[in-house]
Amino acid sequence: LPERSTNLRGVRHILLVLSGKGGVGKSTLSTELALALRHRGHRVGILDVDLCGPSIPHMLRVQDRAVHQCDSGWVPVFVGQDRAIALMSIGFLLEQPDDAVVWRGPKKNALIKQFVTDVAWGDLDFLIVDTPPGTSDEHISTVEALRPYRLLGAILVTTPQ
Repeated sequence: LPERSTNLRGVRHILLVLSGKGGVGKSTLSTELALALRHRGHRVGILDVDLCGPSIPHMLRVQDRAVHQCDSGWVPVFVGQDRAIALMSIGFLLEQPDDAVVWRGPKKNALIKQFVTDVAWGDLDFLIVDTPPGTSDEHISTVEALRPYRLLGAILVTTPQ
């Protein structure tokens, strides 16, 4: 593992949730998959890299929470009383939950890399990465940042048309 990022060392499997278009249910699938894995006794994290439409905090009803710092980086927001799902999203970093994120590629790519290297996930069985719609630079940045780690695979969400 890269020396500068030991925060993913305790993550056993990483799953990307992708699609070529918006509105197909990536965030819903990511949320339901995390809940199902948690129900089976797994420790789960969700990394929401949909920077322009971070919906996971709202779906898990934690949009009013804040991210804090610790010695090893950002502490993710934990969901539920049992704290069984860890979550990181730009939604926690905005002043207002509905604020628009209008950033160019380099700033988005830097934040994605920071999410990968600077979030103190702890020990997780699965980290689910909810991606934005399309085939943008954000996808390339995410895959490049995760390349050194144990990427289990990707789930491609499609629709019949």
